[in-house]
Amino acid sequence: MRSMLQALREGLARTRQAAFGRIAQLLGATEITPALWEELEAALIQADVGVRVAQELLDRLRERARREGVTRAEDLRAMLKGELRALLKDPPPLNLGRDPLEVVLVVGVNGSGKTTTVAKLAHRFRQQGRRVLLAAADTFRAAAGEQLEIWAERAGVPCIGGQPGADPGAVLFDALQAARARGYDLVLADTAGRLHTKYNLMQELQKVRRVAAKAVPGAPHEVWLVLDATTGQNALPQAREFHQAVGVTGLILTKLDGTAKGGAVFAIARELGLPVRFIGVGEGLEDLLPFDADAFVEELFEDATGSPA
Repeated sequence: MRSMLQALREGLARTRQAAFGRIAQLLGATEITPALWEELEAALIQADVGVRVAQELLDRLRERARREGVTRAEDLRAMLKGELRALLKDPPPLNLGRDPLEVVLVVGVNGSGKTTTVAKLAHRFRQQGRRVLLAAADTFRAAAGEQLEIWAERAGVPCIGGQPGADPGAVLFDALQAARARGYDLVLADTAGRLHTKYNLMQELQKVRRVAAKAVPGAPHEVWLVLDATTGQNALPQAREFHQAVGVTGLILTKLDGTAKGGAVFAIARELGLPVRFIGVGEGLEDLLPFDADAFVEELFEDATGSPA
């Protein structure tokens, strides 16, 4: 079984090779020139950190280089790592493990990998000794419940669902009642994927949240937004709307292994101030990693052999 570090290294291979590899090349043994700053800005934007964030990073790097008398590009590497790491705020402790029954709402747009992420979360929490039950509150998509049931079986946890088109709030309520009756201590609710611009569907999501709050004291204890990393900067408006509607407490970035746009993590963290809780780096149940900001930044600057780039 591969280690978490190996999984992270493999998952970030495309981002590292396509985008941050170029940045590492620029920060080689050369003098700092105006052209270097321009190329570095272009490389950061290509890495999908966003125009605003790239400009802020470079402003700080220029000021530090001037203040510290740095003239060699290679001396900027550690500075850039530090500035990137500073964008990724350390998250507060999880609001889990305190109450007899706890609820996590998992939300996101269609196709973000939400259902498979719910199963991966179930697998992770089950390994930690939690008694996990899944709520198939995605009743909008006909095959969603069946898909979650298949994943639930793989993860070794039960799943409570309803008929296609059923009220998702009612499904969640039934799941919470079942969890309480059967002695489960954690319910992960898979909600319907919805475009963040669809007002009626966002209202429905708010109703699901209210159902959880009425059924279980303190619920939902966490609201995690699943974002497809391949969408890059387009993830930002999604995150803003979901956060405004249901009070997102953390982010899960999926499909990092399939994109060169991993730099979007920095833009999202900078713009929204929301902690990244987990990252998805593959299709298997084990391929959901707790987000480690230090390791993430380091791996972006590693070469293929695992040596610092």
